Amino acid sequence: MTFEVLAEGLQFPEGPIAMPDGSVILVEIARGTLSRVWNGKTEVVCDLGGGPNGAALGPDGAVYVTNNGGGGVSGGVRPVEDGGVDCVDLATGKGERLFASVGEHPLSAPNDLVFDRQGGFWFTDFGRTTGRTRHLSGLYYAGPDGAAPVEVSFGGTGYNGVGLSPDERVVYSAESYTGRLIAFDLVAPGQVVKGGRGGRLVGNGPGRAFFDSLAVQADGDICVASIADGITTITPQGMASSTSLPDKMTTNICFGGADMRDAYITLSQTGRLIRMRWPKPGLKLNFAG
Repeated sequence: MTFEVLAEGLQFPEGPIAMPDGSVILVEIARGTLSRVWNGKTEVVCDLGGGPNGAALGPDGAVYVTNNGGGGVSGGVRPVEDGGVDCVDLATGKGERLFASVGEHPLSAPNDLVFDRQGGFWFTDFGRTTGRTRHLSGLYYAGPDGAAPVEVSFGGTGYNGVGLSPDERVVYSAESYTGRLIAFDLVAPGQVVKGGRGGRLVGNGPGRAFFDSLAVQADGDICVASIADGITTITPQGMASSTSLPDKMTTNICFGGADMRDAYITLSQTGRLIRMRWPKPGLKLNFAG
């Protein structure tokens, strides 16, 4: 296994985005920032506060961020703030909160997001434990052009990473505590098949895997960051294989490069962003340039 270290000293990095200019934008949960790694240095794009947890480029060129509110969720160390979805203008570095609730229900700890071809985005809410109370997890969809978000599934146990199949007929979520990959079959953008709100099991990680975020390959296989187990690749049929990495907190993966075989991986225990060549190309994300 060979990789290149692109950045060190990051404060619990997650949510990498491979940018068209060769830089990588990511979140630093414990620092509360959206940051950019380029030319051997790291700079803050926006100080969002809370615990920015996942990031994705939107159709307007802005970066959308799921913010878990901090307070120890997924590595956040700041005092607990309201969780929500933020938007950052890359030209000005200005961030704003888009929403912090779905209908009448406040969000707890939004975790990850992915845009579909229509310009809407799927996002997960990890949930939060407060004392003896556990807030359950959910999967949500925010329609294009500022449409209000809707609840698609609720009651999961730590929905974390989220991604779309190449044909966008399936949305996947990694369930952290169970180490399960869950699939939700779609009939239209933001709409699951009848009876599909609970999803279906695709596969499990190795041993007692604790799943984090994910990315999808061009061939449809799903690459899940698996904390102590590196990256677990699961086929849509449920067959799994593992790529080990020297960090107990492998948290995120994204793809980039001319052939989409450059894998950018966040190693959060050691605060590093690495790049390695991947056996197969990743799926090019919508609006990624």
